[in-house]
Amino acid sequence: MADDGGIGRLQRRLAAIPVAMKAGIQPTLLKQGNAVANTMRLLAPDDPATDAPDLKSSIVVTTAGQTTPPYSQPSGTMIVPENAVAITVGNSDVRYPHLVEYGTKKSSAQPFFWPAVRLNRKKFQAAIKRAVGKAVREAGK
Repeated sequence: MADDGGIGRLQRRLAAIPVAMKAGIQPTLLKQGNAVANTMRLLAPDDPATDAPDLKSSIVVTTAGQTTPPYSQPSGTMIVPENAVAITVGNSDVRYPHLVEYGTKKSSAQPFFWPAVRLNRKKFQAAIKRAVGKAVREAGK
């Protein structure tokens, strides 16, 4: 067998990286998505009526390949793409999160969704970078 100068080894390592990343990043995405969702629950206003559907309980983290709840905000029903999580608010019973977030003529805005995203963005991005780096290192072994 002829010596290829290490090209075969490099090609095998590069081929293993996407597989390792896919497996290694999903737990981090889920963990960080739950952290953002918990911040949203802390920032969301309490519902005044006790018999009304709960805004805080409608905050859901959906993993890759799953479908988000119907009538959820900000994107409605969708299938979450690979290597992603979706954090949505609302469902078929709670159809008013956008009114709380942005306000109406008669009620002032009580933002909770986008402030939670902005508060957690840097930590989320750093955790994903660490997970990707770890997956690349693990694929090389």
